[in-house]
Amino acid sequence: MAGERKQQILEALAKMLESPKREKITTAALAAKLGVSEAALYRHFATKAQMFESLIEFIEVSIFGVINKITIEEEDGGKQILLIVSMLLRFAEKNPGMTRVLIGDALVNENERLQERINQLYDRIEVSLKQCLKLAAAESDKKVMPESQANMMLCFVIGRWHQYAKSGFKRKPLEYVQQQLASMI
Repeated sequence: MAGERKQQILEALAKMLESPKREKITTAALAAKLGVSEAALYRHFATKAQMFESLIEFIEVSIFGVINKITIEEEDGGKQILLIVSMLLRFAEKNPGMTRVLIGDALVNENERLQERINQLYDRIEVSLKQCLKLAAAESDKKVMPESQANMMLCFVIGRWHQYAKSGFKRKPLEYVQQQLASMI
């Protein structure tokens, strides 16, 4: 029951983050949305930062679970890159509230270690892309610069996440992307 209530709190928080208004979410507003007292929230999470940490953990598990599956099942480095970048953009489409966490928008004025966690997540994604690029380079005679190209791809994804959030979650990240992705590899 406690785990179920925790999940409800996190789902409500993620749903509130989907609002295009970018208002700071308070524990009072979250408690009101759930129809409970703030004290009830604090029985499950010691701080609001812990709630955001749980959302970040969900993002990490989801994203890296798929990245690992892609790198195991797909042998072609170029295809791995396309699949990973497409998955990152689809993840944002399916989880608009999480997109606000990924771009740091929801973390403004929160504990700075939360933004550090997101930065670490970016670093891990970049490392995964570098590995795919190295594999792609080994498979072809194209000149590949994994360091700069992985960074460029990650910047591209983050830029699309920002556009999606700025559009009020209306302009889907995968729109207009296929051609741009193909030219990056």
